[in-house]
Amino acid sequence: MVSVHTQAQTGQKHAILDEVMDEFLKTLSSRITGDITTDEATLRSASRDTSLFELKPLAVIVPKNVSDITTIVRAVGEHEGWSLTARSGGTGMDGGALSESIVLDMTKYFSHIKGFTQTTGTVEPGVFFRDFDRESMKRGLLMPSYPASRELCTVGGMVANNAGGELTLAYGKTADYIRELRVVLSDGNEYTFGKLSHEALEQKLLQKDFVGYLYRRMYALVKNNQQIIQDARPQVTKNSSGYALWDVYDPHKETLDLTRLFTGSQGTLGIITEITFDLVPPDPHSQMMILFLDSFEGLGELVKTVLAHTPTTFESYDDKTLRLALRFFVQFVKRLGFKNIFTLLKGSIPEALSIARHGLPKLVLQITFDGKDPVLLKKKAEMLAKELAMFKPRYVEILKNKKEMEEYWLIRRESFNLLRHKSKHVSTAPFIDDIVVPPRVLSEFLPKLYAILNEYNDYMIHNIAGHIGNGNFHIIPLMNLSDENVRKVIPEIAQKVYNLVFSYKGSASGEHNDGIIRTPFLRQQFGDDMYKLFEQTKNIFDPKGIFNPGKKVRGSLEYALKHLHS
Repeated sequence: MVSVHTQAQTGQKHAILDEVMDEFLKTLSSRITGDITTDEATLRSASRDTSLFELKPLAVIVPKNVSDITTIVRAVGEHEGWSLTARSGGTGMDGGALSESIVLDMTKYFSHIKGFTQTTGTVEPGVFFRDFDRESMKRGLLMPSYPASRELCTVGGMVANNAGGELTLAYGKTADYIRELRVVLSDGNEYTFGKLSHEALEQKLLQKDFVGYLYRRMYALVKNNQQIIQDARPQVTKNSSGYALWDVYDPHKETLDLTRLFTGSQGTLGIITEITFDLVPPDPHSQMMILFLDSFEGLGELVKTVLAHTPTTFESYDDKTLRLALRFFVQFVKRLGFKNIFTLLKGSIPEALSIARHGLPKLVLQITFDGKDPVLLKKKAEMLAKELAMFKPRYVEILKNKKEMEEYWLIRRESFNLLRHKSKHVSTAPFIDDIVVPPRVLSEFLPKLYAILNEYNDYMIHNIAGHIGNGNFHIIPLMNLSDENVRKVIPEIAQKVYNLVFSYKGSASGEHNDGIIRTPFLRQQFGDDMYKLFEQTKNIFDPKGIFNPGKKVRGSLEYALKHLHS
């Protein structure tokens, strides 16, 4: 039996466990082999992620095995108003892993790499991606949808958010690599899900158990509402908002795949216990090229020209990001591992001269090609450089070596982290951090976006970087959240930005997901009819509402704003 450590402090909403919860946890501790904790330090740690929210749970339960999870799900289902929120790395920016009820910590015991085949890897959700990647690469295999937080995030979080990152342009998102999922559903049983052929689906529809009921209901929902679902689908190549109902059913092949629904659902439909990923062999060589642009004019056509050459990555960052790199130049040099600063300066002379003569470029574009032959990759970059001359970029360079590439990758990946750690009296406020629009509209869209953001320069520091090949941009302002006037403008800015994004048929989230901050905007993004299908989906899988409530459906902006941390 595990001990339950209750708190002595009284008077605050989450400072004590009420008598019912206390008794519940004591009874549950005798029925599971995992850990139950309610000490102040544990609850405080579970109350925050990398979002701008703070929600203190009543308890943190650390399940040791699947039997523990099934027991916990059944027990919680017997108490109206209680819920379970799965948590792993805590790197989410949207509050998706935060709860005022019970948090399941999956990192301690669900942390095993189960094994590999020649093309797949099977793993538990609490495994950190860095560890899975290290073992995969030993076998010459890659899980390519990793996000920027690859050194900190878990694979379970990647599945929950349908994560993507710098390789998404060429390789796709996490949902594209799910071979199989094992999930504990609201009836307290574990089931296995994968893509079903027409024949296998017919058999599932005949089953008399809970999973047969699910397949019948979901098959009817997606088949009978095809027009609504396809009309509401965001017109972008990356999306983590809503439930991915458009990817569940293939009417031509008559196949159905509920892993596409679980992926990106943020634990609102069940608790994932095991993941089998499809893996790919990585290319051994890479070639990068850099462009400096002084205007957004013709940017949509420029992006189209680049994409026609099928780059592996196509990234961007603005003049404010580059200014950060210059501001913290010494720190960047240290991160790059240069022992002699003049080695770096020598390699950067052409870029430095361009900046000295003409000022900072409005936009830096970073393009890479991966492949097996470095000579052919360089020729490909040279051919593209000639084509891009028609857009009159200020500066174009085909980089010569890996060290030069690392310099630009560091600016792209780390500038925001440096600013966050070096800035005083402000904190990260990710609330418009993952917008995505069709790349063809960028020449119109970006000037309008900057116009909105610049209205609020008195309230926030901001820079924009992102995956321009997908039209996906990250804006994570630094704000003084202890200032009530600053807190008041957050919904105002968000509404203006999302109005703009939705007017171009874009999405509020390309890869970070909805959580607490974006769920209130889903009805506007998808429309009433599609939102009702989201609600029906939630009710089918989770009729008692025990799995991570308030995310994906039934979340309010009022609730979100009440839980901003200071």
